[in-house]
Amino acid sequence: MKKSIEISPQIETLFGTRDENVRLLEDGLNINIDLRSDAIELEGSARDVARAEQVFADYDHLQRSGHTFNNGDLGSMLRVLLADPKVTLRSLAEAGRQRAFGRRTVQPKSVNQRRYLEAIENHDMVFGIGPAGTGKTYLAVAMAISALQSKRVNRIILARPAVEAGERLGFLPGTLQDKIDPYLRPLYDALYDLLEPEKVDRYLEKNVIEIAPIAFMRGRTLNDSFVILDEAQNTTSEQMKMFVTRLGFNSKAVITGDVTQIDLPNARRSGLLEAAEVLKNVEGLTFAYFDDTDVVRHQLVQRIIRAYDEHKSRVTEPLPLLESRTNGKANGTELASREKNGEPSSEVETSE
Repeated sequence: MKKSIEISPQIETLFGTRDENVRLLEDGLNINIDLRSDAIELEGSARDVARAEQVFADYDHLQRSGHTFNNGDLGSMLRVLLADPKVTLRSLAEAGRQRAFGRRTVQPKSVNQRRYLEAIENHDMVFGIGPAGTGKTYLAVAMAISALQSKRVNRIILARPAVEAGERLGFLPGTLQDKIDPYLRPLYDALYDLLEPEKVDRYLEKNVIEIAPIAFMRGRTLNDSFVILDEAQNTTSEQMKMFVTRLGFNSKAVITGDVTQIDLPNARRSGLLEAAEVLKNVEGLTFAYFDDTDVVRHQLVQRIIRAYDEHKSRVTEPLPLLESRTNGKANGTELASREKNGEPSSEVETSE
């Protein structure tokens, strides 16, 4: 099927750098797009051509309504709608506009990110599990700020285990807050990126936003709050159970973590791994999973994560423990038993 559509004003901004978005649509919809001086010709199956035509129509509508696309948002939206036939460019853009606040708008850059945001909106407790750089913490903090500013909650509580990443830092100088701040710095970074610094400082001063180690959560009931537990893979089983039972009335909880970066002495005791197994069938909460295709940092990060995953799958199992006999020699316990019974030891060499 061939279809010719009229070129609307500023439609060339949809094409992207070196027509990268055009190629994205061609590959994703299996169609040919011919850019002519007075029209755009689409060729492919009727269904795919109709979807492409809808993309151009939605883009024209958004442009006329004053919508602007920033920081590669358009390319990200196109990838999302190509992966999910039920999604349109207009619905994605308008959903992002509804989540606008402060200096930023929260716009999912992958299908899994979109599902994650929808899960947070529709459930009281969400577990976000996936590799570094997939936006788990950033999106959760953004949704928390959106809920606070729309007065759906009265405060935000951000918690994180105080666990070093594979090293011992010893005793840190300063007050208690000075000692724990280095562990909580990623949460501060997200806040200052999403809100004006003066507003963040004011919220922190008035405890509207509270940042604390998970150990400080014990004994509390958190009502009218948006609670986020970051780096949950470094919680113990007891800490995780304690945290998920803090939820009070009119509250939401988001737990994020990367099960490939566990810094606990015994990785098998990770509270996040246990929770994923124990709570998977509990009604009212849900799990959102990410993979390397959701990484929104430098493109190199995506390739690095994939390389580590491939290496881990190739690593052989550890060698089994030495058997009681190695190279035909008896072990120490067996030798002692022989000597006690008066039997000659084959291990003792006789001199000529």
